[in-house]
Amino acid sequence: MPLNTRSPKPTDQAEAATDEVLPQERKAETAAETATETVTTTVTTTEPEAVTTAEPETEPESVTTVEPEPEPQPEPEPVTAAEPEAVTTTEPEVDAPEVPETTETPETPGTPGTPGTSEAPEPPTEQPPAADGPADPPQGPRGPRGPRRRWHDWRDGHPLAAQVISIATTVLAGVLILVALVAPNRLAFFHFAQFVRIPVEGLVCSVVLVALPSRYRRITAWLMGAFLGILTILNLFDIGFNYFLGRSFNIILDWPLLSDAESYLKDSMGTAGAIATEIGAVVLALALLGIMSLAVVRLSNVMARHRQRSTRALMVLSMAWMTSISLSLTIGGVPIAAEHTVVVVKQRKDLWLDTLRDERTFGKTVNADTFGNTPPSQLVPALRGKDMIFTFIESYGRSAIDDPAIGPGVTKTLTKSTAALKKAGFAAKSGWLNSATYGGSSWLGHSTFMSGLWLDNQSRYHTATASKHLTLTEAFKKTGDYDTVGVMPGVQKGWPESKWYGLDKVYNAFQLGYKGPKFSWSTMPDQYALEQFQRTVHSKKPADGKSLMSFIILTSSHQPWAPIPKMVDWDKVGDGSIYDAIEKAGKDPADVFYNSTAVKQEYGKSVQYSVTALTQWLERYGNKNTVLVFLGDHQPMAKVSGQGANHEVPVSIVAKDPKVLDAIDSWNYTDGLQPAKNAPVWQMSAFRDKFLTAYGSTPHPTKG
Repeated sequence: MPLNTRSPKPTDQAEAATDEVLPQERKAETAAETATETVTTTVTTTEPEAVTTAEPETEPESVTTVEPEPEPQPEPEPVTAAEPEAVTTTEPEVDAPEVPETTETPETPGTPGTPGTSEAPEPPTEQPPAADGPADPPQGPRGPRGPRRRWHDWRDGHPLAAQVISIATTVLAGVLILVALVAPNRLAFFHFAQFVRIPVEGLVCSVVLVALPSRYRRITAWLMGAFLGILTILNLFDIGFNYFLGRSFNIILDWPLLSDAESYLKDSMGTAGAIATEIGAVVLALALLGIMSLAVVRLSNVMARHRQRSTRALMVLSMAWMTSISLSLTIGGVPIAAEHTVVVVKQRKDLWLDTLRDERTFGKTVNADTFGNTPPSQLVPALRGKDMIFTFIESYGRSAIDDPAIGPGVTKTLTKSTAALKKAGFAAKSGWLNSATYGGSSWLGHSTFMSGLWLDNQSRYHTATASKHLTLTEAFKKTGDYDTVGVMPGVQKGWPESKWYGLDKVYNAFQLGYKGPKFSWSTMPDQYALEQFQRTVHSKKPADGKSLMSFIILTSSHQPWAPIPKMVDWDKVGDGSIYDAIEKAGKDPADVFYNSTAVKQEYGKSVQYSVTALTQWLERYGNKNTVLVFLGDHQPMAKVSGQGANHEVPVSIVAKDPKVLDAIDSWNYTDGLQPAKNAPVWQMSAFRDKFLTAYGSTPHPTKG
């Protein structure tokens, strides 16, 4: 009968024992003890030499068993035991060989299932913990507890809370990815139905992540997350550009506008506010990159751990997507089957390719000028001797007249001003122009109107202003009969474009002698700028007997439309100090700008102020030779004019000499300062050639 004997546990080993035991030793001992079919085991704790199995004993030291039963788990400390020897079943007793005591060599069991074999003990070695680790954490000194270790400890101690957090994190990651894939690029389109959709991009990427091996899955998930973060940032730029400028962000052309945006923030919010906004924008961009990457990685890990469930879910969603697109299923008019990101990426690619193509070809367009070779004597002969003034009113768009919330007040002002001008001997005709810009970038409107070129982006603007393409203002200078002057209260730095406009002298914000307060972005009230223009320029006849051509850009109707100046007695304008009390009593920009009702009301009031200041100046200082052309540069931002509003602006020509207005009878413009709803609408770039032709200029084109 096989015997299993143990050597007694040494005393010093018992004192030094720990609660750690290698899993291999446990498995080996269990295998050795259960290997035999019929085992009669007698454990002697005092003398290993005498072991018998003749009769069952009641003492705890000797146990006789008929059937093999698992013994209690052995003591965790290492022990030394002899291997079972090969015996024959006919002999009832076998003397166990004497086993020398040792405290270093662990017990080496025989091969499980093959009793009667024994192996020589292996020399003592230092064994590292097995891959599955001991049952209890190893004792002894530990390093500092990092965040990951603390999280694991907390999770082990709070399993329910940890599970809730895990589920919530997974759901949040899925929601973030869904929003990034289907979010529109216009605020007006943000509603619930836009986000109850199945994005095909998410399905395709999920299939790829589930199919990839672990190593490649992680890398791919990070790359997908970063790409999704970049798309989200670009989408936010689109939202902002559509909100303010009525168009999407062009990554090739629009980076220079960021410096103009910074200047606007400083003028409107102060340096500290501008810096805080810029830091916040950078932090938001970095956070989006990180958060979207983590979201994709999180979802990919969950799908990998539950591969079968994920595969089934993807199959169901794919079938739902195909069914939805086949049957054109919608929720609230929005298709359930979404391919928004694919469409957006394609649109961006097409926009970038068109931009690059336009940059290569627009140079030829600039060089082709209908009046590029016209001799000076054949330019605007019908306006010789006239006191010419071209004036832009900031953000003066069609919505100022047509919008029910704005139009009544502006219409009243236009009607009153028309009557006052008529009383002073002036007549006017008005129509509509379709501006090259919207909500901002006023210089694109100015340059398009003056050059006859469609300058709707920065690249075209830079190409045009670096060329010799003739502008309206340059045409008057080219005649040799005009001094040309620019009054630019909004210009606060160098303005090299003045040469392209053909201006002999420019008065910027610092050269108009203003001592009063700023009104948000506007450096000075329009009434002051016009009064200073009168004192400095208009009241003084050119010494050489020339006429005067003036280019004026007014600023009081610039957003955020608070506070708004008020008209004062022209004789009391002085150096502008009178406006201190008016500015302090005005409304706070934040209270107006973020209130959808108030912002429309205040915008309308600002336009009324600018129109009143300009027409009163004309009544007061105009003469029989004065010809005023004034117009808006663009529509106000979408917050005021509405999403999807057109780009149309009013344009008026005012003069005392009837011949000036008779020359444009064929234009079918409306009498007065307010154009009729059905008055002609031209592209803003068409005005230059029509104006030059109407007043006698002869075309002599240059080739592109």
